[in-house]
Amino acid sequence: MRRRVGASVLVPAATGLAVAGVLAVAGLWTDDGPGAGAGDPAGRPNAIAAAAGATVMDPGTRQDAPALAGADLDGKQVALGDFRGEVVVLNAWGSWCGPCRAEADDLERLSRETRGDGVRFLGINTRDRDRAAARSFVRAHDLTFPSLHDPEGELLLRFPPSLVNPQAIPSTLVIDRRGRVAAAIGGAVTDEQLRPLLARVLQEES
Repeated sequence: MRRRVGASVLVPAATGLAVAGVLAVAGLWTDDGPGAGAGDPAGRPNAIAAAAGATVMDPGTRQDAPALAGADLDGKQVALGDFRGEVVVLNAWGSWCGPCRAEADDLERLSRETRGDGVRFLGINTRDRDRAAARSFVRAHDLTFPSLHDPEGELLLRFPPSLVNPQAIPSTLVIDRRGRVAAAIGGAVTDEQLRPLLARVLQEES
């Protein structure tokens, strides 16, 4: 059974009611509204309690995602920069990770259903020294999006620890069209949790 964990969502003061409604359906918005940040254990400003381990960044405060490039599980070169101008879901996973197995089918379904909207998925396969184990995971879940092979976890260390804890796998980031980190999710994510985040970022101007 998948579990939801407590987290926080950072939201701009001008967030519209339509967006709030979408997030409420997914359990990513509370009745407290923007600015109810006193209960956020990390002390982030303008934070509100939420589910799904999600943190959504105000567009004015977003950081550029680090440059990520290397060989995928089949030895082909791939880079995050190849997808500039599109919204990117960056998912860190390992074949040894139970929660990764729980979320994999939802990620693949979303990847197929949102590609036409301008969303691309890119995995980071971490702490799998044997590519064969990772490729077996990909086949088991019919994953069609590429994954960078990162056996030492070096790629994850390029992100600020406030966004990605390299010891907490799986982790998912949403990168906006300008190559900035728009949202971070710790732990396994479901279709219902991730889809409204993508809808929100897709609505933003390039």
